[in-house]
Amino acid sequence: MNDSLPADVADALEAVLSAEDPVHVALRRQVPHLNVRARCTCGCGTAYFELDTSEAEPAPTGPGTVVAAEAQLVTEAGECPGEVLVFAQDGYLSWLEVCSWSDDIEVTLATARHWLQTRS
Repeated sequence: MNDSLPADVADALEAVLSAEDPVHVALRRQVPHLNVRARCTCGCGTAYFELDTSEAEPAPTGPGTVVAAEAQLVTEAGECPGEVLVFAQDGYLSWLEVCSWSDDIEVTLATARHWLQTRS
């Protein structure tokens, strides 16, 4: 999707943003203009984006900040330890968040990436 994004972030966006949903398609068109501005320091893999809005059209998400895409994570054992959320602000990709619901299973972007790829 974008050679300048870290592979884990690019893969997660690829897996979570559907090629069938018109809003997701519009967000996918922003990815070539996207850079990671910061990453969460806790190790979860959450990434905050910087986007040149002069190079990209906004997606039809409406005003404000919204969850533009989400994917529950399911392990090989069928457990659901968390999810990945993609946020948009005023129609532009803003950040990708890795959420953990489990005290027993470590959820990071690396593990999320694996679980997202195995469900495809």
